[in-house]
Formats: sequence, C-alpha cells, structure tokens
Amino acid sequence: MLTYVYRVTKYDPADRDGHGRYTGPEDTVSDHGEVEAAHLRAVAAFAADTGIDHLVVREPQVPSLAHFGVEPPVDSFGLAQLFPPGQAGFHDGAPVLLDFALELVRVMLRDSGAWCRLEVENTFAVHVGWDQYLYISSSRPCEEALARTRELGLFPERLHASPYAFETEEEKQVIQRPGDDDFWADLHRAVVTGRAGILEETYLEGASRWHHLTSDTIDPVRVGLAPRARLSVWPSLSTDIDAVLRTLPADGLIEGVWQDDDGNIRSAIADENEFPELTARISRAHAAALLSVYAGERVPLCTAVMPDNDGVLRARWRTEPTPSDRDWALRQPKG
Repeated sequence: MLTYVYRVTKYDPADRDGHGRYTGPEDTVSDHGEVEAAHLRAVAAFAADTGIDHLVVREPQVPSLAHFGVEPPVDSFGLAQLFPPGQAGFHDGAPVLLDFALELVRVMLRDSGAWCRLEVENTFAVHVGWDQYLYISSSRPCEEALARTRELGLFPERLHASPYAFETEEEKQVIQRPGDDDFWADLHRAVVTGRAGILEETYLEGASRWHHLTSDTIDPVRVGLAPRARLSVWPSLSTDIDAVLRTLPADGLIEGVWQDDDGNIRSAIADENEFPELTARISRAHAAALLSVYAGERVPLCTAVMPDNDGVLRARWRTEPTPSDRDWALRQPKG
C-alpha cells in the first residue's frame, strides 16, 4: 500500500455534515469544462511530483447489464476515440503514457461506463469513485502537487486508504490455474474427445467473447486472446434448438449463447421482458445453449487465466474454481 493517499474533489470539506456527507451546491456530474480540466491537471501535478510519465491499466471493466452512471450512456463506453479499433487496447496490464492516462481519467469523471485503476507498481495510483471523487496515491508526499491542486480550486484530503484500492483476497485452498501450455494441451484433448466445444473469453470485467473450438481452431483462438483474459470452457452447443428453448425459465435472467449460420458465436443476457427477442434469435441459430448467470449455478467444465508472455500470472482477477480446477490443483506439486 502506498504511503500517501489523497482524495481530491471539488467539494469543500466545510460543506459536509457530521457524517461526512456533502451538503453544498456542487453538482455530482462533470461540467465537461474548467472543473473537469482542473481534476486532470491535479493528476498531472501529482504524477510530475512523483516522477512518472506513464502508467499501467489494471482491472479494466465495462457495464455488463445496465448503465448506472448519472450521465447518459456513451457509445463504446467512452473508449471509441481512445482505442479506434475498438476496446482491444483496453486490457489489464496495458501500458499508457500519462497524457493517454489522463484521457482515461476524463472518461471515468464523465461516468461514461469504462473504469480501471491506473498504476505504477509501488509508486503511484489513480482512480475515480462515485460522484467524481478522485483518489491519488503516491510513494512521495507531493507537497508541490498539493499546493497546485489547491490553486486549481480543488480540495485534497489525506486518507489512510482509498475505498477503491485493490484488496488482495485471502489465500484460497485452490490455486488459480494459468492458461499455459499444459492447459491448452488438456483443452485440445477435451475438444477431440467431444467433452468441450466452446470457450468464453472474458477480456474485460463485464465483457466476453465466445469461440467455437475444434482441433483446427484451438491454436488460432489462443493466439487471438486478449492479454490476461479469463477463460471458461463449456461443452458444445446443442443443435436441438427446440430442446434448448424448452429450458427457458419463466422469469429471471438467463444468458443465451448461439451459433449463427456464418459460424460466429454470439450471446446476450436477457430477462423475461426480452425472452421473445432472445427466442427469435435462437430459433434461427445453428446451435445454442442457455446458461445461468447466477453464482453457484453457472459452472463451466474448467477455467483459467492467461499468463503474460514470460509465463508469469500477473492478472489479479481470479476464476471461480470448478470441480475440474480443484482436481488440477490437487495434482500440483506442493511447496
């Protein structure tokens, strides 16, 4: 944990009640103007005071079901102008220059949907909470940055820790399986023997892609995965569409996964109001499946998280272990 943590806001501490709630006149949305720019200049000042000119994206996420921000939803969650090919460059571990990082902070201040932590390990961190609360951490006291922030009309307040700081989970009995060569060899065998057929790639928290697996497609799929992606392996989709649709619940949420005639696999999460549209899409599909979205009911065949190119698993997020994952963990050498 970094020593110096500051909450930087436009909210005057004098306008807080006895419980710390802000009661003053400032709005909780960005003005998309001078005040927003002041927040970005404050981040730049702290970065300069710390001596860093680049950061790393950590735990990136986008909304999966609904947009809960106070501003209207934005196309591509505010990432379209930053990552022109799409969201491919927005992944855990992506290095970004400071100017680029400031634009990501702007996206978060505007509540556009995309969120992440921006960090330099053991040196610097910045992220945005609700209502434009900006949290900046540094290994240095950053006295010049504090003075500059006050000049900008903002209020820096010293904290023990950010409420959004990453918290390491207590060590679990089952260790995380990496998506290494051994995992892919096991997956190849599962596909050849008919036990596995599709791969769910969670490349951002809240966003997934689906891949059809055959002995010929496994290697291309592996090469095309996002860095540090979270993987879930599932059985093949069923070509008995009528049987699949008969399992549609009366209400609640369900994820439909289907393969169109073009071979591409698509998915959608729907509630009872959207079941007619989901049914129509699946009815035209070549193969499909319905998967629960509820914890404890959504159990793939096995899971993994992709390591970096040097084989080290640096992604912080973890998969929920399946029975197969636990069996794999038991076979690992101790020590």
